[in-house]
Amino acid sequence: MMVIAKAWALKRHFDGFPKTSDFDLKKIELPNLKDGELLLESVFLSVDPYMRPYSRRDMKEGDIMIGTQVARVVESKNPAFIVGAFVVAGRGWRTHFISDGKDLQLLPSNWPESLPKSLALGTVGMPGLTAYFGLLEVCKMKPGETVLVNAAAGAVGSVVGQLAKIGGCKVVGCAGSDDKVAYLKKIGFDEAFNYNTVKSLDEALRKASPDGYDCFFDNVGGEFASVAINQMRKYGRIAVCGAISQYNDSVPQKGPYVQLPMIFKELQMEGFLVTRWNNRREEGLQALLKWVMEGKMKYHEQVTEGFENMPMAFIGMLKGENLGKAVVKV
Repeated sequence: MMVIAKAWALKRHFDGFPKTSDFDLKKIELPNLKDGELLLESVFLSVDPYMRPYSRRDMKEGDIMIGTQVARVVESKNPAFIVGAFVVAGRGWRTHFISDGKDLQLLPSNWPESLPKSLALGTVGMPGLTAYFGLLEVCKMKPGETVLVNAAAGAVGSVVGQLAKIGGCKVVGCAGSDDKVAYLKKIGFDEAFNYNTVKSLDEALRKASPDGYDCFFDNVGGEFASVAINQMRKYGRIAVCGAISQYNDSVPQKGPYVQLPMIFKELQMEGFLVTRWNNRREEGLQALLKWVMEGKMKYHEQVTEGFENMPMAFIGMLKGENLGKAVVKV
């Protein structure tokens, strides 16, 4: 039988905030399977901030949008994958695709039935691993320290805060709405504030932790980072994970200079990509899965129904409309 996949392509490169007209819905006829191949259908698709800068760097107009999905094996001529198995794949915004199996990762075999499989795109997936390795290996947090995280109600930030609490730290988070702040308090953040309503970011940070911050997990960059760097404690560590405040700028922001606070406080500031720890992926996923199962790691997903709504879900996520991980259910 002939399978026709739907896929979202980048019609034109984004200028400022992405618009629905920047995307194009394509139909792709898939060939019959050859030996060693399998046919998969996407069940959940991920929308993530990184797609905005990466599209500019890695994509041409007309390419299928980059991204990951949880997919189900529909037909298989590959003995390593049985029909009905669930995998994580990085095949972009498409409903169906063919694979030789090399680019697929099976869900952990101890994944409980009661747990949504979409979590493999969030808390027990790339964003969770980003929080795990960023906090443990880059920030090198120690019990009793104070950790600051921004975009704290997002996919990565919400895991950062909870991991820091599990690790015996005081946690300060900030987010862009009162609902998000209430959520942060609910999942155990010691202090949380809405950066859109505070009169002074500097004062809000000082009030939340008068003694300053040992670790700063930065998802936002821009002005927030330049204010926060002045409240780091001696030998503080800054993990530069993302810069969502800058992804949609047509003209680059001109920032202040970081050298003086870095010298006086002897700070370390390190950028990272989660792929650095690919060889420890299993360790990270098992740790996260265990904490989720034990109820120590809470999660919230913003689920958008319908593959046709993928661009809308992506744009909404970039505007901060999601609480927790934004996913699309096909």
